[in-house]
Amino acid sequence: MPPIHTCDVAIIGGGLAGGLIALALRKKRPDLDVRIVEAGSSLGGNHLWSFFASDIAPADRWLIAPLISYGWTSYDVAFPDHSRTLKAGYYSIESDRFDQVVRAAMPRAAVMTGRKVLGSSARTVMLVGGERIEAGGVIDCRGAAHLAELECGWQKFIGRELALAEPHDLMRPIIMDASVKQVDGYRFVYALPFAATRMFVEDTYYSDSAKIDRKAIGKRIDAWTQARGLAVEHIAREEVGALPVTMGGDFEAYWISGGNRVAKAGMRAGLFHPVTGYSLPDAVRLASLIARTSDLSGAALHDLTLGYARKQWKARGYYRMLSRMLFRAAEPAERYRILERFYRLDAGLIARFYAGQSSLLDRARVLAGKPPVPVGRAIAAIRGNAK
Repeated sequence: MPPIHTCDVAIIGGGLAGGLIALALRKKRPDLDVRIVEAGSSLGGNHLWSFFASDIAPADRWLIAPLISYGWTSYDVAFPDHSRTLKAGYYSIESDRFDQVVRAAMPRAAVMTGRKVLGSSARTVMLVGGERIEAGGVIDCRGAAHLAELECGWQKFIGRELALAEPHDLMRPIIMDASVKQVDGYRFVYALPFAATRMFVEDTYYSDSAKIDRKAIGKRIDAWTQARGLAVEHIAREEVGALPVTMGGDFEAYWISGGNRVAKAGMRAGLFHPVTGYSLPDAVRLASLIARTSDLSGAALHDLTLGYARKQWKARGYYRMLSRMLFRAAEPAERYRILERFYRLDAGLIARFYAGQSSLLDRARVLAGKPPVPVGRAIAAIRGNAK
């Protein structure tokens, strides 16, 4: 007979959101029996997550600090008519390190990799093969739910970690190099100097389509590295992805599509920045909140995570309006102008924007002056009815 496991909290999905919740509970509530169920062979998959220091509240840094692989104190941006260096802490987490840290913090039996989930409820997880987990509460962190319930554009990319034959001269990250040819919407190259002969290069597009032409993008990455004189020895790792950029939609329908009456976190809960698609800041905040919660029953976890996600959705209408401005008011080849203008603004405003914590003054400042897009289309985007 297939085994039945019992625990206090079962986390479905060992990606960023699920791993952070498991780590937070293990550190703050070591008395609990927490299980994390992952279909793959490792936690975190094949990813590199990056964030600004200002994305994480000082009270939550205990959770993220052990996971950091690389860090810098400033970064560059470049556009056709503007370039700038900004002083800000910027950090990256490698999925290999994420897997190692979370596993080291948990008992061996608590990390259940290679298990596919057949179905779940607020207190039960059914696995392929008949295994079952009976928990006090279940949290589903398996990635995006039914994105058709949301109105989305896409931030899509191919990223490559490159081993170089000779040292490079990049002193700090290039967060956006939009001086490149604009293709398939707003395009920029992102580069992180990991070591003297190690660099991560990503070609990114704010596109109307999630379709990724791997061959064409690969050639553009090759052209960018060649133009900078980088002697690429081999590709050590490659990742491909498409993140939703939200302009609107039905949050309640999206939540239900990911499992009715089941607690959720991460992308499955709709917890990602509407303009960037990044989910790390919310994943840290929610993991910390769950670790401080006394009632971890299935019903209580559902109400807690739904309440948090619903609050964030309501608070981020401004960012969804900016996404409409980017995707609807600007022609694809002209989208870079919006970001070029944005990066002329105050550094503190930029940091608060990425953290999803723009002040009222910040919001007014972003919209002040003549927009870098047709005025009529800008007004339509602000009103929410742009075509």
